[in-house]
Amino acid sequence: MNDEDKKTLDEIHSLTRKDQRQVLKRLFKFAGLFKKQFGIAVVFAIVLSVINVLLPRMLQYYMDHYLAHQSTGVQVIVIFAILYGIGTLIKAVVQFIEEFAFAMGAERTLEQIRSKLFHKLHTLGLNYFDTTPAGSIVSRVTNDTKTLYNFWTLFLMIIIAFFAMVSAFIAMLSVNVVLALATALFVVILYVLIWLYQKLSFKIYQHLREYLSQINTKLNESLMGINIIQQFGQQQRMTAEFEDRNGAYFRMRNKMINVNAFLLYPTISLMFVLAEVISLSGFGWQSMHILVEAGVIYAFLSYQQNFFNPLSDVMNYMSFYQDGLVAGYRIMKLFDNETNAPAQNEASQAAISAGKIEFRHVTFSYVPGKPVLKDINFTVQPGQTVAFVGHTGSGKSSIISLLLRFYEFGEGQILIDDHDIRDYSTKELRQKLGLVIQEPYLFYGDIAKNIRMFDDKITDEQVEQAGRFVDADDFIQKLPGKYHAKVTERGASFSTGQRQLISFARTIVRNPKVLILDEATANIDPQTEQSITKGLSKMRDDRTTIAIAHRLSTVQDADQILVLSKGQIIERGTHEELLAAGGHYAELYELQAANETNL
Repeated sequence: MNDEDKKTLDEIHSLTRKDQRQVLKRLFKFAGLFKKQFGIAVVFAIVLSVINVLLPRMLQYYMDHYLAHQSTGVQVIVIFAILYGIGTLIKAVVQFIEEFAFAMGAERTLEQIRSKLFHKLHTLGLNYFDTTPAGSIVSRVTNDTKTLYNFWTLFLMIIIAFFAMVSAFIAMLSVNVVLALATALFVVILYVLIWLYQKLSFKIYQHLREYLSQINTKLNESLMGINIIQQFGQQQRMTAEFEDRNGAYFRMRNKMINVNAFLLYPTISLMFVLAEVISLSGFGWQSMHILVEAGVIYAFLSYQQNFFNPLSDVMNYMSFYQDGLVAGYRIMKLFDNETNAPAQNEASQAAISAGKIEFRHVTFSYVPGKPVLKDINFTVQPGQTVAFVGHTGSGKSSIISLLLRFYEFGEGQILIDDHDIRDYSTKELRQKLGLVIQEPYLFYGDIAKNIRMFDDKITDEQVEQAGRFVDADDFIQKLPGKYHAKVTERGASFSTGQRQLISFARTIVRNPKVLILDEATANIDPQTEQSITKGLSKMRDDRTTIAIAHRLSTVQDADQILVLSKGQIIERGTHEELLAAGGHYAELYELQAANETNL
């Protein structure tokens, strides 16, 4: 369980009644957007409760005034049968409209919540995704939102039950006041049952949602890393971990089933049977003194059934209350998360024209109090190439992340063309700063869509020009469909070099002023590297380039090389200057040269 999930679970454990009401209030704000659909459902629920009173009354009248007399003609029987049939048909239509309207309102509410959650995820900073497993996020957007559908259905059941119970109780009063009041006493027992159920089930549901999130996390981790799992023979360990979480979920689900079986439908059924026994006993005692008509007994028992049936539906859905409350809390936690992407001046009209980059005394920490970059200072003039080298964890990628505004830096200032980086709009930064990463990601579709990144303003001609520019056109033209050749998930059908060339074209088609290469050739064999060096050289022409390099041989022609160690720049200069200085860079270069010679 990650720290975020542990924190969330602890907060759920400490939820007060006030907190629960706050969650409900916020969930109902989403439902309020579709109050028309929910309003129609409520109106037809009222109509349905009236029909449920009228139909037994019709049969009571028929039984007591016509069926009890042998002189009743066939015509009367047919008329009552037709009237009752029409009433039943109207009841079915009303019930359909009620359930359809409510279902549409509930589905649209879930669609709204899911869409806003997806939008919220794209506003969060990378810190959130660094600390939260993908499976946990998927669980919130899919499982938690889906849980809310049954949550809304519970409230429909409550509304139906309220009107049905009120109408049925009034109808019972009109038949027999004493027995009606005796039936109403069962509501007190029902209230105690609901209180007891909530007390027992709340903690169980807290763990159920968390275990389900962990199952999704394990599943996502296994699918994403299936090749590594098989390579290192970790199938048994991963299976054991999954079974452990799945078993915990099963055991907790079993507890929930026991609670449901004891306190929900069976208990309501028992209450109904007891109420019927009391009513029949009452009518039996009454019949010893006066004549009790059969229609009266039938009507009262029908009203009593109408009184208890909605309660059965409510209790059957009561299990979704705690589930929905926990899911709602987890969703609201995501909405309230303030790990936002760094803010930009989105109204700014400032444009990046030259591509000058400057860092002034920049300090940055992923975790407060533990800086990974300390007092970083450097300047890259337009058209120059600056390379960052150093051991893993020295801070190279962090500098790139700050320049791309993936994270907010602490102290200092970052300038582009002598303007604070915050003064540019996000759109301007994304258009003028082009990034090529170590492991290119291709989306399902075709090559053209992956190059234009679904931007319809980029024409097919521009896509092909970009492909030719980076020397990707040679292999693309040989594919079936050429630039419309199918791309499978993550581009698995292409070699690493081919995926990288496509990512080069994706970057260059936007004609960025600043090119950022994050170890773009680290995973490519030397032979393939030679074939894409032309593309890189062309991309760097007339552009400011910032490159992170693992192999020092790829950055020897850089205008400036910055050597980092433990978040600080410890050396700077050209390749020749740094070799002549005989410092850390010279040691790295000699070590790599010796390794390549041995190979």
